[in-house]
Amino acid sequence: MRIIFAALFIAIFLGVTSQSQTFTKDGLEYVLELPTPSWRAISRVDVHDHLEFVNGDDEFSGYLRLTKMLVDPGTTASYLFQSDEKWNLQNLPGYMVCSDYKGEAFSGHLNGASFSYEYISSGRPMVGRIYYLQLDQRTFYALRFTVVQKKLQTLRPQMDFIAGSFRLK
Repeated sequence: MRIIFAALFIAIFLGVTSQSQTFTKDGLEYVLELPTPSWRAISRVDVHDHLEFVNGDDEFSGYLRLTKMLVDPGTTASYLFQSDEKWNLQNLPGYMVCSDYKGEAFSGHLNGASFSYEYISSGRPMVGRIYYLQLDQRTFYALRFTVVQKKLQTLRPQMDFIAGSFRLK
């Protein structure tokens, strides 16, 4: 059984990496890999122009928003998640935290931790996953993914792939 699982994981990983595209843009300080052609960059304008990523036709099929966070030295990913939860996540309909407040350790070009939660959007069960990747003692990048719950199993390896590929130019 373990051999079958390992073979399946390798096949999924190779499938993700064989179709990946490097994404970068003038004016951005980062580079990341998009695992399939269905992931695309979109522009969202509020006070500023923000670049975000959508998988497929809408945000229910996978959505990624990136933010750079300047923090006090000694700030942890756990503290950042607890702060996000207090000020933003708890206001989501049906919010429920799915990971403990330590998060799951994550390694890629930048290391950090990931945290998962669930909520309801337009009557659909959703899953959120935030990767807090630490650049230095004063800088984190938050990669905030959301996806409809029924697509999580398919997109979770893609989320890990994107977060692992994230790096500065």
